[in-house]
Amino acid sequence: MLRDWRSAMKKLLLLLGGLLLAGLVSGQTAWVIAAGLFSYLVYTMLQLRRLHRWLYSPDASQSGQPPESLGLWGDVFDGIYQLQRRERDATNYLKSIIDRAQESTAALEMAVIMINRRGHLEWWNPAAERLLGLHRDHDRNQPVVNLLRQPEFVDYFESGDYNRPLNLNSPLTRDRTLEYQITWFGDGERLMLVRDITQLHRLETMRRDFAGNVSHELRTPITVITGYLETLLDNTDDLPARWERPLQQMYQQSRRMENIIRDLLTLTQLETKSVSRQRTAIDIDALLQEIRSDAEQLFADKKQTLAVDCHIAHHLQGNRNELYSALSNLVFNAAKYTQEKGNITIHCSEEAAGGLSIAVEDNGPGIEARHIPRLTERFYRVDESRSTDTGGTGLGLAIVKHVLARHNATLEIESTPGEGSRFICHFPALRMLS
Repeated sequence: MLRDWRSAMKKLLLLLGGLLLAGLVSGQTAWVIAAGLFSYLVYTMLQLRRLHRWLYSPDASQSGQPPESLGLWGDVFDGIYQLQRRERDATNYLKSIIDRAQESTAALEMAVIMINRRGHLEWWNPAAERLLGLHRDHDRNQPVVNLLRQPEFVDYFESGDYNRPLNLNSPLTRDRTLEYQITWFGDGERLMLVRDITQLHRLETMRRDFAGNVSHELRTPITVITGYLETLLDNTDDLPARWERPLQQMYQQSRRMENIIRDLLTLTQLETKSVSRQRTAIDIDALLQEIRSDAEQLFADKKQTLAVDCHIAHHLQGNRNELYSALSNLVFNAAKYTQEKGNITIHCSEEAAGGLSIAVEDNGPGIEARHIPRLTERFYRVDESRSTDTGGTGLGLAIVKHVLARHNATLEIESTPGEGSRFICHFPALRMLS
């Protein structure tokens, strides 16, 4: 292209030189140069007119060939034509990708919905029409909260916190359960995925009902068995000596079964009972001191040091019984698995965002990193023999997880084998009271 410009400049200089020479020969230098430049200007305007007509002709953007021309103008026409071709190829490529994406999302049973930065619907696949009742003709560019008006969804959508999905009954029928998952993308835009989890919800309900019913039905016979075993152990003098050890073991296992049933009933209640909107103001320090006192009595034979480090002037909003259950589980677990004369400390401190953290720290044996992600699973055991020896049910941390979720809180676990563990409950600012 630089060579073409140089060639054009040389031609222009030659033209000027020729005009100057002709003007000198004829004695009309000014008129000859003016006429020559005017002719050159007319030629340039004609080329610009051809360029304009070609660019704005109906077929120029499709397959229109550039005008024929020589020199620099020919290169300009050819260059623009090549740019058009590249742009057309890129557009066709992007269009094919979009078409394939739309075809693939149309085949999904999951609803895919694009929401612009103003919270208005931009695009959705056919599944969204089946699951949510959207209509392509008159719902486009409508605010999503005007079409999906369930208060739980509105709160979820406007909160901007989409770390967890939202499960709700379908707006079309209460017999169907939907899971909403929203993610941010682009410049404040959102992508919402909605899937039908009715079958999963029914199976989960059946599982909860089964666990609750079985636990409830087992409670009475286990209590009766434990009662008779206690009676027999109180009268071992009247029994053969060889029976004492089996009776002791039977009694221990029956008490363990009682604990498992109790924890299963607690979990079932947490899963099935809706979160109450009525919140009690809880004195954090008093609650932690009560848990410390109970732990000292339960594990007095281990002669451990239990301390509470809490200097918070605020109160925590929530259910006191549930929070006692969760925090006592953490403290009792620390006492169970920490060696004799070990140290257990309950720290309480304010967080930068205005929330609260309650940490239970011990100097026990610690937990390997590979176990930590699964600790809150039901019946998950780090060490089967250790859990059996301590009488653990394997449900304590699952209860902690559910209670914290009902209080908008999260559980963080830090542990180093041989050095101890730290279980931290993070409560948000909305749960704090002055």
